[in-house]
Amino acid sequence: MRKLVVITGVICSLLPCLYASPAPPQEDLTLWYRQPAQKWVEALPVGGGRLGGMVFGGVDNERIQLNEETLWAGPPPQRDRVGAYKHLAEARRLIFEGNYVEGQKIMQEQFMGPRIAPLSYQTLGDLRLIFPKTAGISDYRRELNLDEAIARVTYKEGGAVFTREIFASPVDQAIVVRLTCDQPERLTLEVELSRPENASLSAKGSGRLAMWGQSDQGKKTEGVKFECRLQAIAGGGMISADSDSLHIQRADSVTLLLTAATTYNEDDPANACERVLNAAAGRPYEDLRADHVAEHQRLFRRVNLDLGPSGAINLPTDERLKAMAEGKDDPGLAALFFQYGRYLLISCSRPGCLPSNLQGLWNEHIEAPWNCDYHININIQMNYWPAEVCNLSECHEPFLEFIDQLRPAGRKTARDVYGCGGFTAHHTTDVWHWTSPIGHVGYGMWPLGAAWSVQHFWEHYLFTGDREFLREQGYPIMKEAAQFFLDFLVEHPKTGKLVSGPSTSPENRFETQDGQVSQLTMGCAMDQEVVWDLFTNCLEAAQALSIEDDFTKKVRAARERLAWPTVGSDGRLMEWCEEFKEPEPEHRHVSHLFGLHPGRQITRSGAPELFEAAQKSLIARGDFGTGWSLAWKINFWARFLDGDHAYRLLRNLLTVVGTDETNYNRGGVYINLFDAHPPFQIDGNYGATAGIAEMLLQSHEGEIHLLPALPRVWPAGSVSGLRARGGFQVDMQWDEGILVQAKIRSDQGNPCRVRSRGKLKVLLNEEPVEAASIDGGLIEFQTTPGQTYCLTPVR
Repeated sequence: MRKLVVITGVICSLLPCLYASPAPPQEDLTLWYRQPAQKWVEALPVGGGRLGGMVFGGVDNERIQLNEETLWAGPPPQRDRVGAYKHLAEARRLIFEGNYVEGQKIMQEQFMGPRIAPLSYQTLGDLRLIFPKTAGISDYRRELNLDEAIARVTYKEGGAVFTREIFASPVDQAIVVRLTCDQPERLTLEVELSRPENASLSAKGSGRLAMWGQSDQGKKTEGVKFECRLQAIAGGGMISADSDSLHIQRADSVTLLLTAATTYNEDDPANACERVLNAAAGRPYEDLRADHVAEHQRLFRRVNLDLGPSGAINLPTDERLKAMAEGKDDPGLAALFFQYGRYLLISCSRPGCLPSNLQGLWNEHIEAPWNCDYHININIQMNYWPAEVCNLSECHEPFLEFIDQLRPAGRKTARDVYGCGGFTAHHTTDVWHWTSPIGHVGYGMWPLGAAWSVQHFWEHYLFTGDREFLREQGYPIMKEAAQFFLDFLVEHPKTGKLVSGPSTSPENRFETQDGQVSQLTMGCAMDQEVVWDLFTNCLEAAQALSIEDDFTKKVRAARERLAWPTVGSDGRLMEWCEEFKEPEPEHRHVSHLFGLHPGRQITRSGAPELFEAAQKSLIARGDFGTGWSLAWKINFWARFLDGDHAYRLLRNLLTVVGTDETNYNRGGVYINLFDAHPPFQIDGNYGATAGIAEMLLQSHEGEIHLLPALPRVWPAGSVSGLRARGGFQVDMQWDEGILVQAKIRSDQGNPCRVRSRGKLKVLLNEEPVEAASIDGGLIEFQTTPGQTYCLTPVR
């Protein structure tokens, strides 16, 4: 195959003189630009759950980087350190006595398995469309329409208008590229597939290409075998092929269909590709497009958000970001960013798919940062914070199924490494579902991964009321995660309280009294908060299922003895069980505030002293950090009911980061609105979407709180389709920062508690509904399944 010449960067360097200014798109929910992408983090993502692409929009050389979600190296060898539990008591004794470094040394030597890298999710490769050189173009525009889930490139050349549309169809399981021109016989191009390594190519007839190989990282972690098939269908013109590329001449239109499969879930990937490709090729493009759009909009259009007018609505997305950096507010960009998070989750986390990984679905590397895996010490959980509240409950399913699939390995790890029942998992895993503690104790000795993850099963039940799900899936896995901690917790010799450990407060470290740096303690705040959350959720789930047995009695007794987080001498919530000097006072993780968010142990009404201390801790952490850390802080400040501070963090997140930036304490976004850790991590996108929802609606305290953290920069607006715990759907309209009207649909007929800044009256079909006033801003009324209640302020 001849060598591909990447000329996109050259084209982009000439943009100011080549491209006249195009008109802005009509659709508000559109990311758009006046130039092609120069780098991967400027390209635009499309995804159909299993297949994804990054569209660069080059004029003479279009690159669409491809992904198939199961294209992984691996699996790794078994890494459980069998019998490690024989050393647990000694490590705990040393730590309880203040010999942190010595206790940590035992844990490192006896418990930690090897970290194998690379062991990565990999790119499928690139689809290249190579066109004849252009003399000059005008009216160039590259865009991603979130409402249609279609990337589009348009420009004029020689009096003709050229248009490309690219989407990844969840219906037809194919990436579809459509090329058109408003003048006949103007489409001439070459079509090529390529991959950085381990791929063979061949033409399959005059209009098809095949690419196949096996994921491999130096033969150390040989992974899945893969197959990719592409078909070109031309309207008019002629298609020919050589050994590894297609040539299309003088066509009126061209449709490219691409599919892929691997041996991760297909015995014969080539046959699977042919089957899918033949089915898609037998359908008109108009039908492929219409079905794709309809399926996307079935999910996407459930929620609408208007945060008020924006003076920058007609600017390209990169220029809107620049204007924000110069101090201008842009409510429309915040709404676009919110919906972008929903778009990304829909695009890469559909039922039957793998869950969204560190980069969602999109990855251009053979060796990706952090292997592009599933970090379960916050990152994958953050990926799914918006799923329920943003009305995408189906998109939650891949994560729930994935955690359920960790149970067999997690049982073995619990038994062989810790001598405990139940199941556990640590800071990370991947598609091979391993659960071992690996690498360095500073990040790897953290057996809370399963305990935190099963919170999502309880949340899924709270939002949906699906009792069968709770009985058959949710409660059993929560119970098994809790059983591990019933066995793992130990009595603190000084307080008599139950504590977890040794473990790290994720990835943070402290300085001991003798000046040494260590990471492991007993009973750090996050451990205690996660276990409290797990035990509480288990007890409430058992109550919902009318279960009272020996297990629930043990959980209740253990929760009563569980150590709570404490307040330090400076008034802050303590991250560890003692007051230590902090080498990184503004560390990106804010793990000790788990009980504030996503937990519910620390609330203003339930634990006011801890609530105040948590706020002081967050102030000390600062308003900067990695992209995902900024997103978490949006949620924290929303829980503190401080909308202006939450918005400050949102503004900080909407700061463009250079593509070569590696400062972990200065995250933001790239111009395609991907979250920048840096590098790209998708969790910040999802966390910000959840944070914006949290600013508008909260329900974690057993009541629906309307506009709890509305910032002053969004004085008027509306939202529809948000979900609240208890089985409610909420629409709201506000003006001058005050609620004008709320509509609450009851799906389950539960009693409805609603809090707002002022007294509310409730109507059903324009008739008054009796509502009990509990305090100045809280009312409660009975509901009927399927009915929608209108709430307005009493004036």
